[in-house]
Amino acid sequence: MEYFVKSGNPEKQRVSCVIVGIFDRRSPTEAAQVIDGVSDGAIGAVMRRGDLDGKLGQTLVLHNVPGTFADRVMLVGLGRERSFDENAFRKANAASAKALRNTGSIDAVSYLTHLPLKGRDFQWNVLQAALSFEDAYYRFDDCRGEKAREDLPSYKLERLTFDVPRRSDLPAGEQGLAEALAIAKGVAVAKNLGNLPGNICTPAYLAQSAEQLGAAHGFKVKVLEEPEMRKLGMGSFLSVARGSRQPPKLIVMEYFKGPKGEKPIALVGKGLTFDAGGISIKPAANMDEMKFDMCGGAAVLGAFKAVAELGLPINLVGIVAASENLPDGLANKPGDVVTSMAGITIEILNTDAEGRLILCDALTYVEQQYEPSFCIDMATLTGAVVVALGAYPSGLFSNTAGLARALTQAGEQIGDRVWELPLWPEYEEHIKSEFADIANIATSGGNGGGAIIGATFLHRFAKKMKWAHLDIAATAWKGKRSTGRPVPLIVQYLINVAAKKDD
Repeated sequence: MEYFVKSGNPEKQRVSCVIVGIFDRRSPTEAAQVIDGVSDGAIGAVMRRGDLDGKLGQTLVLHNVPGTFADRVMLVGLGRERSFDENAFRKANAASAKALRNTGSIDAVSYLTHLPLKGRDFQWNVLQAALSFEDAYYRFDDCRGEKAREDLPSYKLERLTFDVPRRSDLPAGEQGLAEALAIAKGVAVAKNLGNLPGNICTPAYLAQSAEQLGAAHGFKVKVLEEPEMRKLGMGSFLSVARGSRQPPKLIVMEYFKGPKGEKPIALVGKGLTFDAGGISIKPAANMDEMKFDMCGGAAVLGAFKAVAELGLPINLVGIVAASENLPDGLANKPGDVVTSMAGITIEILNTDAEGRLILCDALTYVEQQYEPSFCIDMATLTGAVVVALGAYPSGLFSNTAGLARALTQAGEQIGDRVWELPLWPEYEEHIKSEFADIANIATSGGNGGGAIIGATFLHRFAKKMKWAHLDIAATAWKGKRSTGRPVPLIVQYLINVAAKKDD
């Protein structure tokens, strides 16, 4: 699908569909008023009949509206005008995108991007509208047979234009569109990898995907194999891989388009391509969803795709620790003690707390090899974060207040939100081990605060860095499909970093 940003009158658009908004209590937006005027009150008549009253997310398609050149006019409910906010804007655009799929429209112009929002400009409006359409039109069919693909309904929309009120608004709208399409491409990379089953998306597949991205966009990719990791002393990471026939991979990506010699920002992702829990095996119900345990790693690849598309002038390093966690005669056993790359010994009391075992060595690697300015890791680390925060925000932990604020701000800006949880020193007491330096789960303090315990464990290996941890176990997938989060959050943060450099 092609996207455009233009400025024009709604009644003069020669397209398959024009999209306008209606607030609750039958209050039309300016674009809807224009169409109502040229059509001798066609929209007003529809509302008087009660076919649409403007509730948020409602849609109604009118055909052959007098006085217009469009084949259709779509009315979209916006809810109450006084309470119309960023969330309502996203919902209205998502509703219009889904409704448009069900029409035969091959091109459309949306006037929802005219809607004023306090503190937001037309760059933001177009960005959010484009992301809504990209999400609605995303489809994953890679694992269906050829005949099944042929039988699926096709999306006919080929061209979509976002309208802005004045020609002077075009540069802002075009910048928003460029950022949205880059982010959407990164999200699609993360979604596609996440949706693939574990027998296809193996650690080697992740590594090949990274190499293909690097070749396409001109950034460096190297893959560390087991002998190299063993030489580096990654005993914690490699202990997880022992139970699998798939060899582990440490994927290293280098995008250096910023000032020469400037310390990079580091992204570290958990790439568990399937997690059965190891010897501490998971329940059978919904175990298929454990193919999503690599979504942190997929998000790192997706972020690199978006950053490369935008050509951001920054230095960026990406590390993905890729493995499987399966039960086997060589697998970790509860009570085993392993030595991490940092020289810290770890008692493994639960083999299903494996994400922290691979990430700790990845964090040590990035600290020793790159000394990053900031380090952000992302992982489907704990089910406890779902209990703590529900399905909407990702859990955020950080040892640097400024980094936490910047990530929170970026999340609010793009709509990929986070919520900060404590990382107090008191929690370190709970991972003390009787037989090693630390344990991989809580040994005291009861069963509460599992997400904090996981973050506390990782912090032990990140104290020399300005660091943040994103627990995305509640947000990386929804139902049985990957969401691509937190690619939007990470890319928006990096866009903001690049913008500050230009100031």
